[in-house]
Order: sequence, then C-alpha cells, then structure tokens
Amino acid sequence: MTGKAKPKKHTAKEIAAKVDAATTNRGGGRAGQADRTGLDKGGHAKLECPHCKITAPDVKSMQIHHEARHPKIPFDESKISNLHATIVPEASNSNSNSNSNSNKPKPGIRGSHKK
Repeated sequence: MTGKAKPKKHTAKEIAAKVDAATTNRGGGRAGQADRTGLDKGGHAKLECPHCKITAPDVKSMQIHHEARHPKIPFDESKISNLHATIVPEASNSNSNSNSNSNKPKPGIRGSHKK
C-alpha cells in the first residue's frame, strides 16, 4: 500500500506512449509540409470531390464519400480532380525570398546599422 508522500512511478506503457508521441511525425508544422502538399509519397489529400470540394486520399475513400453524401448523383471517377497534378510546390519560392532577406541587417544584432 502506497502512502501519500510516496510518488507513483510511471508505467512502461506510459513511457512508451510519451516516446511515441515525441518521435512520430503527426503531419503538422514544417515537418509535415511536404506530406500535406503531396510532393513525397502522395500526401494526404490527393482527390477532391467535384460537388462539395471535400478531399480524400484515394479513389475508394472518395467512392464511399460519394455514396454517403451524394446518393442521387451517379459516381463518375473521371470527374474527380487530382490535387497533386494541379498544385505547384511553393517551397522553391520561399527559399528565394529568405535568401534575399538574409543580406539585410537585422535589428538588435551586434554590428547592425541601428544606433
């Protein structure tokens, strides 16, 4: 029986869950940017419904969505738009902007022109 002053120890399951949460890429932030845009391995949102503009990762998921949300309209695979074919990656543009800004002096840094 544990007393009030004794701290409880962490279980192996809890520690493993913390390690998994800290090391697994959940798709957010800068680490998941390539996955969201579809540049690497297809990404999450590959297909878009032509009727309601909702996205799905594959044709089977889009067919399930279509049967549930648009039952009166027949499913036509050719009308589904492929977002990976239409999206232009913006990573190259952001790199060129950051290079032009790096030549300017930054305020508050030693040696800047601010006096």
